[in-house]
Amino acid sequence: MNKITSNQNPLIKEIKSLKEKKHREAKKLFFIEGIRFVEEALKAETDIERIIVSETFSQSKGGIEVLSQASKKNYEVYEVPDKLFNEISDTDSPQGILAVIKIKRNRLDDLFDNNSFIVILDSIQDPGNMGTIIRTADAAGAAGVIISRGCVDLYNPKVLRSTMGSIFHIPFYLSDNLIESIATIKSRGIKTYAAHLKGTANYYEVDIDSCSAIIVGNEANGISDEVANSADLLVKIPMPGRAESLNASVAASLLIYEAVRRRE
Repeated sequence: MNKITSNQNPLIKEIKSLKEKKHREAKKLFFIEGIRFVEEALKAETDIERIIVSETFSQSKGGIEVLSQASKKNYEVYEVPDKLFNEISDTDSPQGILAVIKIKRNRLDDLFDNNSFIVILDSIQDPGNMGTIIRTADAAGAAGVIISRGCVDLYNPKVLRSTMGSIFHIPFYLSDNLIESIATIKSRGIKTYAAHLKGTANYYEVDIDSCSAIIVGNEANGISDEVANSADLLVKIPMPGRAESLNASVAASLLIYEAVRRRE
């Protein structure tokens, strides 16, 4: 195991830079933290660039087990002093392990399979909402998630933590033109349903099945008019109470699991 002791080491500087989106995009790298998260990456055969551990973690029982897995896969591992690990960490209570991973770019075609139930996100801004929707889509067996350029960065550390490892289980497509992406989906015979306050039918009254796509919009403004006009049908979630709207991840979960219910 390699050792690093200086915060001026180029690898340490690189990890620090990955806290910013512009550097993640330039280097095509991101990093994850925590023992469970790194274990998920190891299981998923993710393209791990290197693993960094603190001195305390490397000597712990859990650390020895994870490092043994990493060694079998010939990943580069670096040990740093606890103080230095805390310096590069993005969490308040670091567990002492992080992994730098190469960003994988999927094609839209990678999302089509025999299932083809797809989740489309239009300008979701809250990292927690984004991560929760991804995790829900993974749990429901969705074929993939399409993310508009107006959404919060997929590799934002808060988004990654909220996915709880689902980032490695389900393909994503970052769409530069959401309207064109939706048109491609529709050309494959996939019906598109958009959650909208002006929906003409309740979501449980329509056939959201395994050959469908649901569109969830921005927390404050919902989906854009252009995206709404491109959907096959606008659906609504009944709200007999006084709240004006639902949390975006809650709304997405209701529609996602309606597809599960109909599929089952």
